[in-house]
Amino acid sequence: MSYEDILYDVRDQVAWITINRPERRNAFRPETVDELIDAFKRAWADRGVGVAVLSGANGTFCSGGDQKARGATGYGDRPGIGLDVAGLHGVIRSMPKPVIAMVDGFAIGGGHVLHVVCDLSIASDRAIFGQVGPRMGSVDPGFGTAYLARVVGEKKAREIWFLCRQYGAQEALAMGLVNKVVPAAELQAEVEKWCAELNAMSPTAIKIAKQSFNADTDQLHGTTELGFTALEMYYGSPEGEEGRKAFEEQRKPDFAKYRR
Repeated sequence: MSYEDILYDVRDQVAWITINRPERRNAFRPETVDELIDAFKRAWADRGVGVAVLSGANGTFCSGGDQKARGATGYGDRPGIGLDVAGLHGVIRSMPKPVIAMVDGFAIGGGHVLHVVCDLSIASDRAIFGQVGPRMGSVDPGFGTAYLARVVGEKKAREIWFLCRQYGAQEALAMGLVNKVVPAAELQAEVEKWCAELNAMSPTAIKIAKQSFNADTDQLHGTTELGFTALEMYYGSPEGEEGRKAFEEQRKPDFAKYRR
């Protein structure tokens, strides 16, 4: 597969996978997700790769789903919601090699979920984290919610999703959302250091450890599939449309009439 929305490079036994849509703050469309899945599978199959790093171009990690690509029933004219984010989350978790999220700038919405499902997250001191789904007529009904609760605790995860606030890098570090925070100018070097340490470890031991960590939450794959089926119906509802249109029209959504 040739890549239009991402960059892929291998050096020093590390696969560097970069979302390259800076004009859209590295928001992903269906093609972006397809390319990311292919890139992670490529890194998985490459015996010369021990670690994969996910990042975003030009000082932004990822701002989630590209709302310009979202229509009344999802993204594009594909089945379901049009984005195989469940497949992307699955390959990140399933590949037997560590995946590091190198987070600079915004990790928002679906972009925030991407860093959460990575094995490790290293952030710059200017990184910003948060969810926006309930403000825009969307939600991640799988790893983005239930697994987040395992990472930061139930109360904090509910705060992140219910209130759609944004959190700085030090706040993220304090809640266990990231592993380390460094100045932006040192981010690349710090990630390279972690990659070198990981590549010095036994790959089989790392594989077993990762699979063991994942075993506790692998049932969330089923929850994710069920949740995205519900999300498909929600996107086509008047309430879901209100969130999408409000974002498109740059106004506050009026959700009050949909309370039951």
